[in-house]
Amino acid sequence: MSSLTLHPVDWSIVGPALIAGLLVLATHVPLGLQVLRKGIVFIDLAIAQIAGLGVIAADNLGWEPQGWGVQGAAVAAALLGAALLTWTERRWPDIQEALIGTLFVLASCGGILLLAGNPHGGEHLKDLLVGQILWVTPSQLGAMAGLSALVLALWFGLGAGRLGRAGFYVLFALAVTASVQLVGVYLVFSSLIMPALAVRRASPRWQLPLAWGLGAIAYALGLALSAMLDWPSGAVVVLTMAVVACVVAALIGRSEHPTAVR
Repeated sequence: MSSLTLHPVDWSIVGPALIAGLLVLATHVPLGLQVLRKGIVFIDLAIAQIAGLGVIAADNLGWEPQGWGVQGAAVAAALLGAALLTWTERRWPDIQEALIGTLFVLASCGGILLLAGNPHGGEHLKDLLVGQILWVTPSQLGAMAGLSALVLALWFGLGAGRLGRAGFYVLFALAVTASVQLVGVYLVFSSLIMPALAVRRASPRWQLPLAWGLGAIAYALGLALSAMLDWPSGAVVVLTMAVVACVVAALIGRSEHPTAVR
């Protein structure tokens, strides 16, 4: 068995990746808390996969990978998915979660079929799922920062109640479309759901800062570990976030019952 080699952390690479993670958390934590309250936890996977389907379709047309055409295709696909989910929630609210899961599977299969004739299809699919967070560019970070500011301004300015069902899905689609191209489907899901799950039993006024804090710690630790061990960043951050979320959830549970463990 080969010995474990630790590498120094190159913050010129890890730093921008951490900024990308923090920008994703900025919008995904409040959206994730709302998703958990609504009981539609798989919506992020469905919307992210639909946005990815738009990216794959644009790539098949030969469009520039980071060009506005690809971004437009991803946003259009996500907004169409959001419009469909808005309609299904109004029409069949009792089976909304099942419909969201079905939409995710259909979008996934559509992406696989579009990539079937591409010799680099496996690599494209891996990038879509796991992401390339270590290779984010300043222009991507700038665009993400602008979109995050817009989403947060609308979210906190109008509030979930005034946004309504359609407004929620539109904001969700915009946020997820941008983040899935930065960090991949797995980290999008983790950033939305894991912090929200960890703090669900905390006092409502502390849920948001606690969720943001644990997400930031998970990204920082995960990215540092992946750089030191030379392991895939997306997978390491997901696993780190799961561990940090479990620790925070346990601490919250213990604070609720301080005499339960002596």
